[in-house]
Amino acid sequence: MANREELAIIRNARAGQVAAQLELGKLYLFGSAGLPQSLPTALHWLERAARQDCPPAWQLIGNHIPLELAQHNATAVAQWYERAYDDGSLHAGLVFAQLVLDPAAAPSQQHPKAVQALEDAARAGFPHAQWLLSQRQGKQSAAQPGTRSAPSNGTARPAPASGAAERPSAGQPGQERARRPQGAGAAQYAALDEAWTAHRWDDYLERGLPQARALIGERGEQGEMRRFAPDEIALLSRCARLLDPALDGVSGLPALDAGAGAAARCQPGEPAVFWELAAAEHDPHAQLALGLRCARMRVDGRRCTNGGATASGPVADAHVPHAQVANFKKAIRWLNLAGEQGLAEAWYALSRIYIKPEFSQRNVADAQRYLERAAEMGYRDAQLECGHNAWRARRENENNDVRAVYWLQQAAAQGSPEAVELLRKIAPRAAAAPYTETGRLLASHAEALAAHPLLAARIELAALFDLSRAEALLLDVGAADQGHCLVIDIRASYGRSKRRLVMVESAQQREALDRIVRLFEQVDCGPTGPEGNYRQRLYRLRTLLNVAIPGNDADGGADIELAA
Repeated sequence: MANREELAIIRNARAGQVAAQLELGKLYLFGSAGLPQSLPTALHWLERAARQDCPPAWQLIGNHIPLELAQHNATAVAQWYERAYDDGSLHAGLVFAQLVLDPAAAPSQQHPKAVQALEDAARAGFPHAQWLLSQRQGKQSAAQPGTRSAPSNGTARPAPASGAAERPSAGQPGQERARRPQGAGAAQYAALDEAWTAHRWDDYLERGLPQARALIGERGEQGEMRRFAPDEIALLSRCARLLDPALDGVSGLPALDAGAGAAARCQPGEPAVFWELAAAEHDPHAQLALGLRCARMRVDGRRCTNGGATASGPVADAHVPHAQVANFKKAIRWLNLAGEQGLAEAWYALSRIYIKPEFSQRNVADAQRYLERAAEMGYRDAQLECGHNAWRARRENENNDVRAVYWLQQAAAQGSPEAVELLRKIAPRAAAAPYTETGRLLASHAEALAAHPLLAARIELAALFDLSRAEALLLDVGAADQGHCLVIDIRASYGRSKRRLVMVESAQQREALDRIVRLFEQVDCGPTGPEGNYRQRLYRLRTLLNVAIPGNDADGGADIELAA
């Protein structure tokens, strides 16, 4: 509910006061204690302020209102993105180009300023702008075979749109910044990328740190009106990674050995400021680092007790409030944002937060959900823990051991020795004679088995997965196949047997198993099926292969010892 100050702003905005309309647009744009964040409402009030020639209003529209919302009324709002682009916003220029450019129109009929805005955004490193520009160039080449369009050098200023007055550049300091990605600016960022790729950390800091500090100064002067281009975001994130004195302890990213010069260059609280600004511009690694800083923990959930791990000084405290105290609410926000951008470590860190006893909203179900999400994205530690959890819960659900084997196989494939060791206990491969002698019949009686495909398939299963005679003859093949393992469970027909798992360990086994499953797809494997009961199957095996069957056929001799 709006407080008194906000109610006064609403009344003045409705009365037509441009300052109140701008302030109300900001409140709805970023949200407040009394007013929820609402981008459509923010656009409404900012547009009303922009109509009264308020530059901050169209700059906020250009920098913060997304394309999806602008497309609802593209004709009316395109002018505000154009003006914000003229003031130096590459974000606004990209949206302006997408609103104005017609993919079906010929290149000569396109809006020249929109084309220039798209080229500027592409040079600044916006991936979507680069993709759109490549699409345009491909269509232009197809329309004019044998010709090659000259690359734009960006020096010529395109004419303004018809009906729009050319605004002087003297009062627009952002004009030069909008064109910065070409020329000297592009060369600087190219040199920085080269130094980063070559692991020349001191060289990178010497070149990049002054630029990063200049970006901080610009953000301090212009506030929310200043948005960063992708290369600028990467610069802030990389500088923070090189300067952070406790990166391994807090951020979850591997620390980079930048030498003693990094500590000498770093100002108090500077890494936290860089992390904060890069995270606000949706850099996933910065969001992960900032989330773990707020939670005062490592990715695995262990408490970070190093005092140097948190920011210090007035600048850092302004960005990371209560730096010495864990702020789980803020940490969850940043980690969610990082996870939604594809960082599995963020989901794993969230699962650690939700099982912390000191977290007031501790929830084991949410912790398990985030843990499984991290495991599904391939995070090895999460896969290992999912395997452990499923194995410990096997008495609650018998099929949990199947899930345990699946996750442990995934972790083992990524080099986890603990997962390999646990798999040996959960799904051991039987090597005793009763489990290998049945499979050996396949090679010596191939001709006799050719006329009995079902029996031949069962003997082949025994050879592939070391099944005992009873297991091979009674196994329900379709129900046993779990994709990554076989569930050998014949207790309903053979009471002396024990349920066990056998892993599918190779592509050859998987291919053969798929073929055998297709063979049994329409076959009833029970005692009423075409194969008969266990005695009938034993008799068929003995008479067909002339195999001596003991009077008391054991189910495999020695029991297989499973992990407790």
